[in-house]
Amino acid sequence: MTSDEVVQRLRAAGCVFAEDEAALLREAATSTAELTALLERRVAGEPLEHVLGWIELRGERYAVGPGVFVPRQRSRVLVDAALELLTGVVGPVVLELCCGAGAIGAAIARARPDAQVWASDLDPAAVEMARRNLPSERVVEGDLFAGLPPALQGCIDLIVANAPYVPTDEIVMMPIEAREHEPRLSLDGGADGVELHRRIASEGVIWLAPAGVVVIETSRRQVELTQRALAENGFTTSVRRDEQIDGTAVVGTSDGEISPRLGDGTGRGLN
Repeated sequence: MTSDEVVQRLRAAGCVFAEDEAALLREAATSTAELTALLERRVAGEPLEHVLGWIELRGERYAVGPGVFVPRQRSRVLVDAALELLTGVVGPVVLELCCGAGAIGAAIARARPDAQVWASDLDPAAVEMARRNLPSERVVEGDLFAGLPPALQGCIDLIVANAPYVPTDEIVMMPIEAREHEPRLSLDGGADGVELHRRIASEGVIWLAPAGVVVIETSRRQVELTQRALAENGFTTSVRRDEQIDGTAVVGTSDGEISPRLGDGTGRGLN
């Protein structure tokens, strides 16, 4: 199968970046038969990342697979904000909630090897995948904070979350590759899309270290609701916006910054 034939099939299926996708599929395939199989999966509507088996974030590839939420490139705003907020903090303890494949936490860990990064998700398939991208003992299954070791209470410097924020009634309007190939629990944010944001704000207080920070991805349309969810639980909020990738995040902190901590973090978190 020629490159032009692959591109034509992808274009006919509505793939906007057909040339780029064709190149990636040809790179992934070890034979014509495998290329055909991968192409058939893609034109049938399966997310490209599921077909390839990886997601690229900030120039690195992380494992992802069928049935697991695929982080969008706009989620780079979470990683960028987290790394900026952690400047000057030695050995930070970080938690990614609703982690899916754990790519956001893994990107933070790659940039900050001294960080102790934990991740949590309610979906067993997501937890299994995230354990391929992060230390398996630090990826837990549970509803938000429910699966975490109690010893982490009061020790987390930064909570980062790409929690579901699509209003329930709007899921039917999402692209087919999301609606049919990603778990609904990773998309459904409740009636107004910020139900999980309210829970993270209210439940996260006991898990954060003094001056700990919460960073939550949201949309421009819902940003005020996400800010309100954090403000109502005592956080001071600010908005991070990256126009280039259409990424929006709300930062919530008790005093506007993480207090720098010297030393090796002994006694804080689980090493």
